[in-house]
Amino acid sequence: MNLHDFDGEHSLTMYAGGLAADAAVVAAGYEPNGYFWEGLMRFAWPDVAERLDFDSEAGMFCATGSLGDLTRLKTVVESVITSPAAVADILARAETSGFEFDD
Repeated sequence: MNLHDFDGEHSLTMYAGGLAADAAVVAAGYEPNGYFWEGLMRFAWPDVAERLDFDSEAGMFCATGSLGDLTRLKTVVESVITSPAAVADILARAETSGFEFDD
């Protein structure tokens, strides 16, 4: 995950695919693309996600917003994308709640 600053505009990007947690995503029946990761972040951290703008694509997750919100999101997400068990836990909670991912 990378934080960017372009003329005072802050963004957080992450290339989809090749992540440690991809196997858990595929096992749950989803495509581990930018849209999926956006949905996971919207579900797992709605308080931060509601203050961000998203522009994800199939191959990349992208969010723009305040540096503080993006830094917070980066910190929590980095520990999740390296842990298939953490992703599986979030997916189980999302399924129980009826949340639908756009992948």
